[in-house]
Amino acid sequence: MRPPSRQFESVLNAFGDAGWHAEPIEGKEVLQCMFDAYHTRVHVLAQVFTQMNTLVVVGESRIEMNEDRYDLFFELLMRANKALTIGSFEFDFDRSTLVFKVSNIFDRELFDKDAISSMVHASVAEIDRLVPYVNILATTAQDLLEDLSIPRLLLRQDVLPPVPGQNDEDEEYSPI
Repeated sequence: MRPPSRQFESVLNAFGDAGWHAEPIEGKEVLQCMFDAYHTRVHVLAQVFTQMNTLVVVGESRIEMNEDRYDLFFELLMRANKALTIGSFEFDFDRSTLVFKVSNIFDRELFDKDAISSMVHASVAEIDRLVPYVNILATTAQDLLEDLSIPRLLLRQDVLPPVPGQNDEDEEYSPI
């Protein structure tokens, strides 16, 4: 087995400096860990693409959604993506998993730990932000679905998780 790249070592160091316990996936330059967010658990994967000097961070959370609601669910994902500046939401049909991906091409072999940390925070925060909307959609009574407006649903602020660090008692997401 070849030694890890400088890029992967910089990701390992950034996770270690942040106090996040992550496990490497054998034979790949991928780290994985779990975070307890406000609304859900988020599985995070960070993969290095050495030749391109690129890091991709993926946040995932399993969801339960009836197929008869997929049209509204995909509208929710599409509208959420439209509002994003970085990253994007996807849905993995095979695993019933909500996915958020963000990537960055770095200009040098040693990746910036603040950028890595921001990418991880973004993936956890975005999954945690969308999960309550998904849950509302999943639990809305069938006879009320016709009246459910996805644009209005996304305007609701009352279901959003608190922003870590905004209040003194707020803590950052906790790794598991």
